[in-house]
Amino acid sequence: MGSSVQVKAAVVITPSDPTPTCVLSLSALDSQLFLRFTIEYLLVYRPCPGLDRGATSARLKAALAQALVPYYPFAGRVRPSPGGSGLEVVCRAQGAVFIEAFSDRYTNSDFDRAPKTVTCWRKLLSLYTTDVLKGSPPLVVQLTWLGDGAAAVGVGINHCVSDGIGSAEFLNYFSELASGKCPALGPTPVWNRHILNPSYGSPNRACPAILTEFNRVPDLCDFMTLVSSDLKPTSIIFDRRRLNELKNVAWSLSPLSESSYTSFEVLAAHVWRSWARALAFPSNQILKLLFSINVRNRVKPGIPDGYYGNAFLLGCAQSSAKELAQKGLGYASGLVRSAKERVDNEYVRKVVERVSESRASPDSVGVLIVSQWSRLGLERVDLGLGRPIHVGPICCDRYCLFLPVDNERDAVKVMVAIPASAVDQYQYFLSASHL
Repeated sequence: MGSSVQVKAAVVITPSDPTPTCVLSLSALDSQLFLRFTIEYLLVYRPCPGLDRGATSARLKAALAQALVPYYPFAGRVRPSPGGSGLEVVCRAQGAVFIEAFSDRYTNSDFDRAPKTVTCWRKLLSLYTTDVLKGSPPLVVQLTWLGDGAAAVGVGINHCVSDGIGSAEFLNYFSELASGKCPALGPTPVWNRHILNPSYGSPNRACPAILTEFNRVPDLCDFMTLVSSDLKPTSIIFDRRRLNELKNVAWSLSPLSESSYTSFEVLAAHVWRSWARALAFPSNQILKLLFSINVRNRVKPGIPDGYYGNAFLLGCAQSSAKELAQKGLGYASGLVRSAKERVDNEYVRKVVERVSESRASPDSVGVLIVSQWSRLGLERVDLGLGRPIHVGPICCDRYCLFLPVDNERDAVKVMVAIPASAVDQYQYFLSASHL
C-alpha cells in the first residue's frame, strides 16, 4: 500500500451529553472466543461536486458524538470480567476514534470489482487491533477522501459489543444525524445482555452431538493450509434472474420439498458446492457450511426491539465432499434449510449453555463461513453523501460475504477469497447452476 492513503488527523470523539458511568456485563454469546475481533465495513460514496470537506468532516464528528449518547457502550472499553470467562464493558465516556484521510490513488470506480489482494484496502481503516480486549476503542470511523472527490468510510466495531444487525442499526442512526434529518431514535437501544445468559430458560445440559457446529471432523487434506494459501479475492453478482434460476434448479432436484427455497438457501448452497468442487477435497472429507441465524424472534421470551448485542447462532450444514458434489443443488439447499429449521428456542438455550460451560468455539477444519450483509440495511447508510455505491469489507478473506448491490434490491454480490490455483474452477462452477 505504501503511501496510497495518508492520514490527515485522528481524534477521540466523546458523547456530546453526559452518559452513565458503569460497568456492563456482556452476554455468554457476546463473550464467545470466536467473536473477539472487529467487524470492518467499507462504504463508498459517489463524488459530490462542490462539497465542503471541512464542513462534512465536522458534521460527521458532531453526529458521532450525538450517536454515542444512547449508544454509550461504544465509547467504553471491553475487558475480561474479573474472575470469570465472560467479558464486560467499562463505560466512562472514553470515546470512539474518528480519522480523516485522503488518497489520490483510489477513485470510486476501483470498488466496482474485487480488490487485487486480500489486504489492499487495509489503510481505508488504518486503526485496527489484533486484540480487542487490550483497551482499544470499540468503535473507529475513518473518512477517506478519494482522488475523484468520492468518499470512502471505513468503520470498525468490536464484535463482542454488537452483531451485524445491531451495528447496522447504530450506523443508520448515526447517518440520519449526519445527514441532518434529526431522527427520532427508532427502537431505543437496549442492553439487557442477561437475556442470552445460561440462566435464561429452564436448565438442561447441552448435548454435544446435536450442536454440530462445535463438533470436530477429521482433517484429511491439511485443510487450513489448502484454503488459506495464496488467496485471491473474487466478486460475482447474482441478479434476480440468476437467483430465480437457482431456485428452479434446486426445487426440480428435490421435488419432495413443500415450497421453493429462499434466495439465501440456494445461493449459500451453490457457493458452498462451487467452493468445495473447485478445491477438490478428498471425497470423504467432511465439509461444513456455517452461517449466521438471527434468533431475535426464535427465543422465548422474545428479545426486545433495539437489542444490539450478539443475537445470532451459527447454522451448520454438513456433508461429505463426494455427496456435496454428486447430489446436486437440491441436496445442498435442503441441508441449508434443515440447518435453519433446527434453530429454535431449545437450540438457542443449548448453545448458550455450551459456550458458557466450556468456552466452546467452532472448529475451522472443513468449514466455509457465509455471512449475509445484504439484508442488514447497510445500503441505506446515507451520511449526507447519498447512499453508498459500494458496501463490503475492508479486507476480503476466506470468509464469504453476501453483499448488497447498488440500485438492485434483489441482487446479491458474493465476495470471498479463493486460493489462486482454484479461482478459475470456482468461477466456472459458480456460473453454471445446472452442474
